[in-house]
Amino acid sequence: MLVKTYSSTVFGINATTITIEVNLGIGINFYLVGLPDNAVRESQQRIKAAFKNNDLKFPGREITVNMAPADIRKEGSVFDLPIAIGILAVSQQVKTDLLDRYLLIGELSLDGTIQSTKGILPIAIQAKKEGYKGIIVPKSNAQEAAVVHELEVYGAETILEVVSFLNSVETSLKIEKIDIIKHYERLVETFDVDFKDVKGQLNIKRAFEIAAAGGHNVILIGPPGAGKSMLAKRLSTILPPMSMDEALETTKIHSVAGKIKGNIGLISQRPFRKPHHTISDIGLIGGGSYPQPGEISLAHNGVLFLDELPEYKRQVLEVLRQPLEDRSVNISRAKFSIDYPAGFMLVAAMNPCPCGYYNHPEKECVCAPGVVQRYLNKISGPLLDRIDIHIEVTPVSFDELTNHIPSEGSIEIRKRVEEARNIQKNRYQNRFGIHCNAHMNKQEFDQFCKLDDQGVQLLKKAMESMGLSARAYDRILKVARTIADLECSDLIESHHLAEAIQFRSLDRSNWLSN
Repeated sequence: MLVKTYSSTVFGINATTITIEVNLGIGINFYLVGLPDNAVRESQQRIKAAFKNNDLKFPGREITVNMAPADIRKEGSVFDLPIAIGILAVSQQVKTDLLDRYLLIGELSLDGTIQSTKGILPIAIQAKKEGYKGIIVPKSNAQEAAVVHELEVYGAETILEVVSFLNSVETSLKIEKIDIIKHYERLVETFDVDFKDVKGQLNIKRAFEIAAAGGHNVILIGPPGAGKSMLAKRLSTILPPMSMDEALETTKIHSVAGKIKGNIGLISQRPFRKPHHTISDIGLIGGGSYPQPGEISLAHNGVLFLDELPEYKRQVLEVLRQPLEDRSVNISRAKFSIDYPAGFMLVAAMNPCPCGYYNHPEKECVCAPGVVQRYLNKISGPLLDRIDIHIEVTPVSFDELTNHIPSEGSIEIRKRVEEARNIQKNRYQNRFGIHCNAHMNKQEFDQFCKLDDQGVQLLKKAMESMGLSARAYDRILKVARTIADLECSDLIESHHLAEAIQFRSLDRSNWLSN
């Protein structure tokens, strides 16, 4: 007798449906084929113990389990439940009427409880695409799967609950779906931090507003205690709210990485990732023996904050160059290749020197001659080339700290950012892969960043007098385009250009000469 059940495995951030065929033959052997890894092979012991502890019969026959397609490697313990149900069905302990309508996902404990697993959202999305009526998942993952519309979601705590459901016994497994749109709209306005808590630093707030409006990468340089980390944490609060498509894509990545906690069904706020400077290149970029998304993919549609930038290993920083350019990362192995999204805003912070007080208005730098240059040289030119806005952060004065003048909050700033982003959305609506000014390529650059004669002369004079490098030219014009958008101006005017020029004043050759 042959019975088929259906499950799924995640490859990258997308799911592939797996057909599990269970056949009873003559003998007492157990065969598991179809390119399973060790975790899948160990399912036999977990299933036997779960059956024994729940008064279910494990057939004393030859059992052959085939996982198709056989050329895809099956990883993890999520196949315990579909294999177990297949064995119960082939031994006529479970009806087969509903098996072709539902995907089964879950790891079995020895007592028959079903453990939570990773990657439920992409699996649920794929189940809907392929026309399955519903999906049976661990109860702790049910809200994550319930994000998908028009898909019945059943959250089970034990294998006996699944058996009862498939045998048409009345159960309460079905998850009551929330109104995901209202849930999303409610959560998107919730912030733990706000720019209204920041005293002074008006120039930094302005720079962050420009960066958020154009999707520009930012580097902050200043002494310890100047507020670099505090400001960076608040950048995500002024970015435009994620669209539903962005929220789903972000949730898929976090689901695959096992970062969905509790009963959170949908990630509605833009991610803010802050990896420690001891992180490895694989931890940052992704990969491993069983490839997983790295920090840059977990920051997709959000912010990646690298504090104390020169303290990161040189190799770790250099792997950022390609993802910053392509907004995706490719993990290649001998037998397969996986693409992960990596469309993030980079915010980096660093001290100006090892002691932290180079160019400080009050404290004297104690670094030896040449040390500052060597310290800054830890950041390579090609990486710095991909950062549009350089900001020098100075300490807040005592008067600013003690004044009671209310600061502008994140919501007010975000409204202006959204207006500028809407202008860019309309401008680039027919251009693939370009959503904001920071993504402009040569064609868009030539079309939308034209200068009049006065602007050309201003930029030429600035580059000559400030010693700006050639790489600063494109960055200045992109930032100027964003400043013009914030003022709803079709043309880049001289004062837009002048403000953009000051955000390259930390170009290394010029900054060290101050």
